[in-house]
Amino acid sequence: MVVVLKFGGTCLQTSSRRDMACDRIREALNGGYKVLAVVSAMGRTGEPYATDTLIGLAKGLHKAVAAREMDLLVSCGEIISAVLMVQELQARGIPAMALSGGQAGIVTDTNFGEAGITSVDTTHVRRHLDEGKVVVVAGFQGRAPSGDITTLGRGGSDTTAAALGAALDAAYVEIYTDVQGIMTADPRVVKNAKTIPLATYDEVTQMAWEGAKVIHPRAVEIAHRAKIPVWIRSLEKESKKTLMAGGEKQNDPWRYWENDRPVTGITYRADLVQILVHLSQGQEMETASRVFRLLKAVSLDLINMFPDRLSVVVPSEVEDETISLLKTLDSSLETRRDMAKVTAIGYGMHGKPGVMEKVIAALWKEKIHVHASADSNITLSCLIDGDCLFTAVNAIHDAFGL
Repeated sequence: MVVVLKFGGTCLQTSSRRDMACDRIREALNGGYKVLAVVSAMGRTGEPYATDTLIGLAKGLHKAVAAREMDLLVSCGEIISAVLMVQELQARGIPAMALSGGQAGIVTDTNFGEAGITSVDTTHVRRHLDEGKVVVVAGFQGRAPSGDITTLGRGGSDTTAAALGAALDAAYVEIYTDVQGIMTADPRVVKNAKTIPLATYDEVTQMAWEGAKVIHPRAVEIAHRAKIPVWIRSLEKESKKTLMAGGEKQNDPWRYWENDRPVTGITYRADLVQILVHLSQGQEMETASRVFRLLKAVSLDLINMFPDRLSVVVPSEVEDETISLLKTLDSSLETRRDMAKVTAIGYGMHGKPGVMEKVIAALWKEKIHVHASADSNITLSCLIDGDCLFTAVNAIHDAFGL
């Protein structure tokens, strides 16, 4: 059986951390698995081979960089990581070889910078795995049918790992990062946040879309379709970890929900803008329809419609664009800046009464006003003033005993 181990950039930036990465690979080999490792570019902004550093290098010469050439440049960070990781493994007597995303069989469209994977041909990878080598693949990239190198968007190495795991019918995918699994909340905000031992694919997808940055949501969706368990953990041998599963390959009965917990974790987004469009009497539906047509290319959040007004929420970086579009309406606008969204996520809240009441009670106790809200089967979001955000996250976290 094959396992896929993905190492984030912070897991590779020092010699000691690469030592631990090699130890995790050796443990999988000793467990009888064939190992495919996916690597990100080493380090973060400021480090010489980090993706943002390479972007800064190009834009430092000229602000306008063609998307094709930018993909060619930023793909180098992961290729450097792959080659260095192979050297580390070979120095320990572990046969290994490096492959670019294209060499590993990842075929994409030509949407440079945000390419979508169209197919994965594992013939090359399987041959080397069968020869007893650890195959180290540069994450975040693929190759278009034209032969051009493409990249998969930020967080794309997670997508690489999930796609190769699905194509190889891997026993599991393991994502190594700088935190011990997925936490009940951002540990920088909530001091008593804990590692979630088990989470469903849907919960993790929602956490990722709603602000948690542990794994890319596209990677979760691929793993979900393939029913492959995914572990998220740190490099330390005794790291706490989160199992993301719930599919056919989960051998143990899915009994984690028997404790009837409605909420699994709390996430948040800051720096949002609420825009209120006031609706003229008798023209409410016509105006609302025009709003949505005008904003069809803008990512809207927390849409609420009232008899006299329509409320939409957007990230602050698209505020000017959004306002400019809405000014073509014959309607008055009201803007509230420095807003934030706090979201409770949990598989157990589906069909369970009283969850909203508990959230509102926790916020009301802290005198936090809710300007808008939205909910789905497993999420409940509230729009609040940004300066109350961290208080709100802690209040809801405490209310559900996380």
